[in-house]
Amino acid sequence: LEKYSTHPLAKAIASEWKTKDDIRFSKITEEKGLGMTAEDKEGNTYSASSYKMVAHLTADTNHNIYLVKNNELLCSINLKDQIRPEAASMIKALQQKGIKTILLSGDMQAKCDDVANQLGIDEVFAEQSPSQKLAKIEALTAVKPTAMVGDGINDAPALAKATVGVSLSDAAHIAVQSAEVVLMNHGVKNLTLALGLGKHTYLTIQQNLFWALIYNVVAIPVAAFGFLSPTIGALVMGLSDVVLAINSVRLNFKKVY
Repeated sequence: LEKYSTHPLAKAIASEWKTKDDIRFSKITEEKGLGMTAEDKEGNTYSASSYKMVAHLTADTNHNIYLVKNNELLCSINLKDQIRPEAASMIKALQQKGIKTILLSGDMQAKCDDVANQLGIDEVFAEQSPSQKLAKIEALTAVKPTAMVGDGINDAPALAKATVGVSLSDAAHIAVQSAEVVLMNHGVKNLTLALGLGKHTYLTIQQNLFWALIYNVVAIPVAAFGFLSPTIGALVMGLSDVVLAINSVRLNFKKVY
């Protein structure tokens, strides 16, 4: 069932857990933020989901995925978050720049708190559905510019709403489509570089526009009143273009992170 899901955890399970006799489903549905449901030709129903879909069957909230057939809980799967090696240093680098870090996740509170403690993340919002993630990003973006990093189908609406949506090259297709920035290599290692490059590119554009404005305000009246010959005017215009080009090329040599 999980091999039909676009969620990163489902993909991991499907790739590692091979079965010989796969059930042939006649109907499959992916519930965003909840899990997968399906039905076979005999009318049996199945689900592989988070606790929210099985709360009426069990009070045990300590597992990641619950497998159900015909409204009967069959088993549960425990997964441990594998933190990317570069995550801790990346979080620290962001905090040194005065950027507040937030963990926004659909996982249970205890698991989110554990990850946040390991990485030193400032604030945690756990057990969030896709709509709740979207609402939280809307609220944060209304106060100040917000960058969100996500790789799952559940992150897509929030990624599209954030000031800057960032995803990974191996993320779910819809997450990549919803993001403005896609980190191609080294996981989230280059996140600070991407944010710094974006900031300095924006500043460079502002500088170039300011220079072009000053040039036009000064040069056009001077040329119109005949204080510049056509030859000198052409040279000055070319010089202005060179200044803009040099200012832009500086990005290749400037430390932006």
